[in-house]
Amino acid sequence: MSQESCEFCKIVRKQAPVSIVYEDNMFLAFLDFKPFTEGHTLVIPKKHYEAIYDITDRELAGLFMIVKKVAIMVKHAMSADRISVVQNNGRAADQHIFHIHVHVIPRYVGQKLPKPEEVPMTSRERLDAIAKLIKKQLVIRPPLPK
Repeated sequence: MSQESCEFCKIVRKQAPVSIVYEDNMFLAFLDFKPFTEGHTLVIPKKHYEAIYDITDRELAGLFMIVKKVAIMVKHAMSADRISVVQNNGRAADQHIFHIHVHVIPRYVGQKLPKPEEVPMTSRERLDAIAKLIKKQLVIRPPLPK
């Protein structure tokens, strides 16, 4: 998949609307428009890599540092019991957008996740409201040490 046709690269170029919860010069975190649970966030490198096999070790380490930060923000904002962190590689592993990304999914005791095809789209207004709650956590909680 080329960077021109990649859905996530379009998001990075601000050519598609998303509800951003975190952004710096290398990484972007935004809410999934078909969330398994409210607060389901995707974390991506801004540079296009198809899968985990393609990204540099240094950038992968940076990506997971952001995943940790976002997981803490989401857990607190959504009052989640725990967080699932999921990263799929390739069609056989259920990767649907071929730009490396990590799912940060709030989880609750006793909850079962729906099948992907059962998940409805969420309105932009609702996603923006949730993103606002999550972004507040970055202000409330000091950044993690480097």
